[in-house]
Amino acid sequence: MNPASLRIVILGLSITSSWGNGHATTYRGLVRELVGRGHQVLFLERDVPWYAANRDLPRPPYGRTELYPDLATLKARFADEVREADLVIVGSYVPEGVAVGEWVTATARGATAFYDIDTPVTLAKLAQGDEEYLSPALIARYQLYLSFTGGPILEHIETTYGASMARPLYCSVDPALYYPEAVAHDWDLGYMGTYSADRQPPLDRLLVEPARRWPAGRFVVAGPQYPADILWPANVQRIEHLPPSRHRAFYNAQRFTLNITRADMVRVGYSPSVRLFEAAACAVPIISDYWEGLDTFFAFDREILIARAPEDTLGYLREVPEAERLAIGRRARERVLAGHTAAHRAAELEGYAQELLGRQCA
Repeated sequence: MNPASLRIVILGLSITSSWGNGHATTYRGLVRELVGRGHQVLFLERDVPWYAANRDLPRPPYGRTELYPDLATLKARFADEVREADLVIVGSYVPEGVAVGEWVTATARGATAFYDIDTPVTLAKLAQGDEEYLSPALIARYQLYLSFTGGPILEHIETTYGASMARPLYCSVDPALYYPEAVAHDWDLGYMGTYSADRQPPLDRLLVEPARRWPAGRFVVAGPQYPADILWPANVQRIEHLPPSRHRAFYNAQRFTLNITRADMVRVGYSPSVRLFEAAACAVPIISDYWEGLDTFFAFDREILIARAPEDTLGYLREVPEAERLAIGRRARERVLAGHTAAHRAAELEGYAQELLGRQCA
């Protein structure tokens, strides 16, 4: 086998629909770049009603995408592809993920990997005995644990759960889709994210309360599933859902954008979200909550601004000079383009795969 050209099968949550998840955009960029590097990629997605009704990329133009209705059909239709692949990857939150993983690790002759796009959430679930899509026993059966989270948690996964090789594979951005545009600013500060109970308190603190204190400011929150009983100030616009095709325009229409991190990811640290890289690629200055390891991705005060209280947000919005605002966004964009694009991630995954396959041949 020529390791420069790999047969890769990915079983992921979704590549066809970005509705209510951050997985699709990650998989789209990764698959496109892997194909561009000469690899054959088959993406297998469970056909579920909530994504079927909200598919913004029903037929990805790179690699091969197939939908399956249930586990029995998956096994019947795609056993040969899984068996013969050089690398099979199962992602987090795949329906019946434990059963899928057990089948993959028993069937595949090549290397197997688990791609955790939700690492802190996954580990918190396992600590509570929740094995929705991964079990402790299954971790040791995968030959590679790919993680959206880096830092000390990788060693923890190896020592506590017996993973043979835990490596970071952070989210990324497509610079062909996310870039600065000279447009009028509709908002002083915006936030994009699906509702999450643990993210709502910092969102209230860093956006909603500043909006109350600054009635002349213009704010926006985009994302689905927010409870109807949330009382938004009059100067906070709500957008229910933005497909990826509208993300760039949304970022560029903001003077600043807000990044809020889920509690489990704050606790573990080293967990950059895809929204962080998308906004930076658009050169929109980011105001973010703090978590350990954030400064390994962006330099504080030069490439990103940290807020802990409403006063911090308001200070940035009303006091940062325009020249410095633009410079912060520009420096963040340069940082992202240097190391956090989909092309970087595809090259990293290729390197991990070749390391694994090299061990098998040794």
